[in-house]
Amino acid sequence: MNASSNNIKEESGMTQTPDDIDPIETQEWLDALASVLQREGPERARFIVGQLLNNTPSLGVALGANASPLTTPYCNTIPVDDQPDYPGDLTLEKRLEAAIRWNAVAMVLRAKKEAGGVGGHLSSYASIATIYEVGLNHFFRGALEGKPGDLIYFQGHSSEGNYARAFLEGRLTEQNLKNFRQEVHGEGLSSYPHPWLMPAFWQFATVSLGLGALQALYQARFLKYLENRKLTEPNDRKVWLFCGDGEMDEPESIAGLTMAARENLDNVIYVVNCNLQRLDGLVRSNSKIVQELEGVFRGAGWNVIKVLWDSHWDALFEKDKKGLLLKRISECVDGDMQSAYVGTGAHKREFLCGDNEELKALFAELSDEDIHQLNRGGHDPVKIYAAYAQAVKHKGQPTAILIQSVKGYGLGTSGAESRNVAHNQLEMTEDELKAFRARFDLPLNDKQLLALAFYQPDANSPEMQYLHAQRNQLNGYLPARLAPKHPLIVPALTAFDAILQGSGDRTISTTMVLGRILNVLLKDANIHQFIVPIFSDEVRTFGMESLFRQIGIYSHVGQLYTPEDKEQLVYYREAQDGQVLEEGITEAGCMSSWIAAATSYSTHQLPMIPFFTYYSMFGFQRVGDFIWAAGDMRARGFLIGATAGRTTLEGEGLQHQDGQSLLAASTVPNCRAYDPAFGYEMAVIIQHGLQEMMTEEKDVFYYVMAMNEKYIQPAMPKGVETGIIKGMYRYKKSDSAQIQLLGSGAILNEVIAAADLLQKDFNIAADVWSVTSYTELRREAMDLQRSKLFSPNKKSKISYLDECLQSTAGPIVAATDYVRAYADLIRPFISRSYTVLGTDGYGRSDTRERLRHFFEVDRYHVVVAALYALSKENAIPTSQVTAALKKYNIDPDKPNPVTV
Repeated sequence: MNASSNNIKEESGMTQTPDDIDPIETQEWLDALASVLQREGPERARFIVGQLLNNTPSLGVALGANASPLTTPYCNTIPVDDQPDYPGDLTLEKRLEAAIRWNAVAMVLRAKKEAGGVGGHLSSYASIATIYEVGLNHFFRGALEGKPGDLIYFQGHSSEGNYARAFLEGRLTEQNLKNFRQEVHGEGLSSYPHPWLMPAFWQFATVSLGLGALQALYQARFLKYLENRKLTEPNDRKVWLFCGDGEMDEPESIAGLTMAARENLDNVIYVVNCNLQRLDGLVRSNSKIVQELEGVFRGAGWNVIKVLWDSHWDALFEKDKKGLLLKRISECVDGDMQSAYVGTGAHKREFLCGDNEELKALFAELSDEDIHQLNRGGHDPVKIYAAYAQAVKHKGQPTAILIQSVKGYGLGTSGAESRNVAHNQLEMTEDELKAFRARFDLPLNDKQLLALAFYQPDANSPEMQYLHAQRNQLNGYLPARLAPKHPLIVPALTAFDAILQGSGDRTISTTMVLGRILNVLLKDANIHQFIVPIFSDEVRTFGMESLFRQIGIYSHVGQLYTPEDKEQLVYYREAQDGQVLEEGITEAGCMSSWIAAATSYSTHQLPMIPFFTYYSMFGFQRVGDFIWAAGDMRARGFLIGATAGRTTLEGEGLQHQDGQSLLAASTVPNCRAYDPAFGYEMAVIIQHGLQEMMTEEKDVFYYVMAMNEKYIQPAMPKGVETGIIKGMYRYKKSDSAQIQLLGSGAILNEVIAAADLLQKDFNIAADVWSVTSYTELRREAMDLQRSKLFSPNKKSKISYLDECLQSTAGPIVAATDYVRAYADLIRPFISRSYTVLGTDGYGRSDTRERLRHFFEVDRYHVVVAALYALSKENAIPTSQVTAALKKYNIDPDKPNPVTV
């Protein structure tokens, strides 16, 4: 549907409003605008209107809400006269789309019928099929090795359509389709886009709603970052994001809109499939979701193109000189739109015309069947092509295309089509299948139809030749994921020798050590240009502000002002080729940038090494879904949980003190999580991570804790490197040790002090172990346990944990700055007494000493726990436990910190 420019010039077409005191003058203004539009085109008309709106406030005239320019009439943005000729063969494309639609339906129904109800979706892809096909036939460029293409974030719930097309392309077999959602025994297909499970097919994990949207925007920005840093050549690659209107309710879906506009990201195209429905019902039943979204995007500074009505409406709106039809459909809410769609042609006529005689006259020449054929723009390739063509040419702004479609399109209005139950339909009756066949003119006989046989045209048919020709012109098939080998030479551990030697008499934090490690990497000739430091807004908090001057903060426009601290050594320096990504207060945005860099080895065929440093409390809890998606996408890089621990971050209180992120990290299979106590441990871990991810090219990522507590950093003992990586090593060995003390992170210093107290006050010797990763210890022990379970007669090696402890004596006491469940990860693999101290409960604001006493993880509580463990084994009398409580002023009746 298009509001023709000619309508503006028709005096009779003006809709008079009650508050118009001079309709003739109003019409003169409209006539003037129509003249500009006719003589000089829409761009000039838009410019003049924009100038009027921009200058009105300066003249002292305030624009009210009703004068807002954020929404346009409820019609297609592109006039019919501006539509380009369609370059494809619509007949062949229609046949191919029908085949793909059918195979998608057959795949889901067979999985439901033959595999015990593994599920699937019918309605989402049915809604978006044409929207995809226009892009895949004419716009989306594939990737070749050495020549990355466009980046397409496909809608997660429409994966069956991608599989159905790949089947026609010969990239998937019939056996693959038969095993949709049945992956365990091989040859199956993932339920949704999962690069971990289908690493040659899917690029992006998008099914967790909202995540794909934000990732796409920061991916588009990362493309510009690479260009401005001269790491890639200037290019016209596009980032296409497909999501549903219901998905726009997720905060992540709109979180990056202003960033994209501010950065002039004209390389991103955001396609919202507005089928008006979410999972249970309508997105906005009592209003209009398309208009709402247009206001959101335009208000954020985006170019917006609306594709609402198909070509059948064009003649109607050309005839509608008064704009009555446009007025009618603008007034009705989405609930009415849904009800009207599922009705007959007669019902639609009644809905559109009501008692208005002029509207009745407008539709008089149309039969009920003609009216029934009036459809939404999301199923008209001509309208969709026009929108895409305009979007790829638009400069200076990101573009949002709002396409109105029908959920469950083609599944029958008696079944799921445009009905509230659409999302949950997993079955079709015989009559519905036959109606589907007729609607899309499928060459299937009854036997094939009812058997849900997959359909593939002959390889030499015009349809198949056309399919391959179009993709060949666009550099290959999509979706597809390439990961060419590109190992990097990373610095040896000796490059960090200054850190390995310790800090002497100077006290420094491991966060400061991290800064020193980054300085080493940024000076390394082989990898310095690939390092991507990422922060939200606390570089100074972490003591890394020297990066500002050293490598600059990335800004697509450079620095347009003189910073107030220009005379300072570490002034705030922005640069177009800046290396630091400082995203502002958005951990989700930072994670999206980190994912873009961490998967760059595949998406851009250029390995990058991102370090996202953030308050650990705002990590796995706040953006855990993004981290899980990153693992799915085989990300490689470092997440640094700074100011870590429940008691290490003094004074900050409940909302800032992290006691659980390491436990959350242990659940991500390809996340290597570490809690180093000393600088040399951090250096060993990061160097090993660089070697594993960038040289060996393993699809893992590292989560490394960093503390802000300053203490003397010791020199690295000889031969501990392997133990640091495996998860633990003996830091201090005592003759005739009666007990084993395990410490992690900053609490290791408390454990070391506890060992001294045990010796000094109770004459008990203790070994002290630094546990850098309970997660790695657990995983290795679990792997060996499984081997023993399945090979009971085979002699197997012992776990590294057993290897460390087998020659030691006495009970074991572990203390961390995290909840007890973290150190409990290894409990099943320890065959003797094991006591765990941790920081369960909510945090508090106070000093480190008082916090550690409150949470019972300080040196004195470690001593008491050690004495109690020894007393339980009758190694010492219980009176020594009581003596210790008295000596260290520990009140046995104090409240339990875990108690709420």
